[in-house]
Amino acid sequence: MASWWRGGGSSGGRMLRGAAAAAWRRVAAAGYYTIQAVPRERTGCRAAARERADGRIPAVVLSPGDGGAVATRKQILTADSKQIRIHLKKNPFFCSTVYMLRVRAGPGSSVVLSSGSVLPIKVHRNEETGQVLNLVMAWAEDGTEMKVDVPLVFKGEDDCPGLKKGGYLQKIRTSLKYLCPAEHIPQKIEVDLTNLDVGDRIVMSEIQVHPSLKLLSKNDTMPICKILPTMPAKPIDTPAPATTETPKLNEV
Repeated sequence: MASWWRGGGSSGGRMLRGAAAAAWRRVAAAGYYTIQAVPRERTGCRAAARERADGRIPAVVLSPGDGGAVATRKQILTADSKQIRIHLKKNPFFCSTVYMLRVRAGPGSSVVLSSGSVLPIKVHRNEETGQVLNLVMAWAEDGTEMKVDVPLVFKGEDDCPGLKKGGYLQKIRTSLKYLCPAEHIPQKIEVDLTNLDVGDRIVMSEIQVHPSLKLLSKNDTMPICKILPTMPAKPIDTPAPATTETPKLNEV
């Protein structure tokens, strides 16, 4: 039996070990991408301010309609601000990552009232301090279709022929909106620049994604980036000519 498990030539042993490793990775990923929350009874500005003062973030989970339509139902929650800050710091693609949400009976409680997959769709921040004020999420169970702004990540700049010649990369779009099944939402889309020369461009229709994703654009021939010969000149701000006002009769 021991040789069956350890034998390098045993395909069955390798399959079982591979399945166990894959299962462990799924559990580890679920633990890493988990948001803990508790029910919130009160709403309003004052209640939200008290939640923030206690180290929590007011949150809401929406139930999306068919075809990514606007949700009509919502669940009011509060999340731990420290945990959300850590997620935002470690994951630059927070709003295109599906998380496991666990709603517990109360802070520190081991009783889980409900759980499921969610997609963060909006993080409200204080414009001056950057403090997270509110978090909006949507249930993202398998089979649910959701409208997602997927970030674009440009790679291959060091090997791009056009850039080596002194060209300039003009990034026209930083994200693309797709209608995605929840189980196929990509965290990001990589745009390969390694074959682009000066004057070349990449248009929306050339981006390779999972076949279940539908691009939400009326014109898929629009470019997302171009390699320009040089950096565009910045417009020079010219001061408006001074005007002389004619004094009114009662001012003379």
